[in-house]
Amino acid sequence: MPGSLARRVLSGERNAVARAIRLLDDRDPAGAAALRELWPAAAGARVVGVTGPPGAGKSTLVDRLIEAFRARRERVGVVAVDPSSPFTGGAILGDRIRMQRHAADDGVFIRSLATRGHLGGLSASTLDVLAVLAAAGFRTLILETVGVGQDEVEVSRVADSVLLVVAPGAGDAVQSLKAGVMEIAHVFAVNKADQPGADQVARDIEQVLAYRDAGPAAAGAGPAAWVPPVVPTVAAEGRGLPELLDALDRHAEWLRASGEEGRRHRERARAAIVEQLRRRLDGLLAARLPGRLDEAAARVADGASDPRAEAEALWAALNG
Repeated sequence: MPGSLARRVLSGERNAVARAIRLLDDRDPAGAAALRELWPAAAGARVVGVTGPPGAGKSTLVDRLIEAFRARRERVGVVAVDPSSPFTGGAILGDRIRMQRHAADDGVFIRSLATRGHLGGLSASTLDVLAVLAAAGFRTLILETVGVGQDEVEVSRVADSVLLVVAPGAGDAVQSLKAGVMEIAHVFAVNKADQPGADQVARDIEQVLAYRDAGPAAAGAGPAAWVPPVVPTVAAEGRGLPELLDALDRHAEWLRASGEEGRRHRERARAAIVEQLRRRLDGLLAARLPGRLDEAAARVADGASDPRAEAEALWAALNG
């Protein structure tokens, strides 16, 4: 069955793509078997990560980016990572509803994934799903992450280009962003640019970037270093989208010319390997030390022990 499923995915059969994604998200061994055959065909796909605080208009902007890429006849895959329902583990934001107008387009495949408590703003199966979509011929991939914060820098290890979306009207938009998130962005979109305060948000971002690029950390960057552009947009009306697309394209060209593209692809592969190692460790703990992790967590929560000591004890037990 895995071989047959992989062949159907490679031929672009949508039902097969959906089934492969479902199997991988459920951690079904049949999904992993199919992915082994699909992975070589996934190499080289372009991944654009979109992140930013809630209410910035990320999903509306993604909807417009789909439209722009499709106008260039690019096949687009979208993975929208949602918070998990605490009861079912399912995605609850329903990003696909916002993009429903693309549902009848065979050149677009949209999938929501639940984080299920996974740190970093990404689902544990994100890399697998991106690989399936790429192997199925969706070579332009958009990854929309949930929220924003220090942990969301994980998207920088998955995406070639990171688009950070901010908007006025939520206090100090720049101060609300953690330093780590500012540093991973390759392009900034100041969305809802028709609202009061948008110009100030753009100026604040440019000031932060100028200060950062003039600091000691940038001393060895060289003249070819990428300078993140700040693009005003009104996603609801499609304003600023040509400029935003141009900024993303220029970053993609810079990645190729600088050799950074290969490094980022290797980083993505490394992240995939580390995720598989993490899953194996979870499996080992469950199989060989059932209940021990919960017991250790209870001791740490009660103040009777600390995380490092418990981790060392579990590791020793696994290797005993």
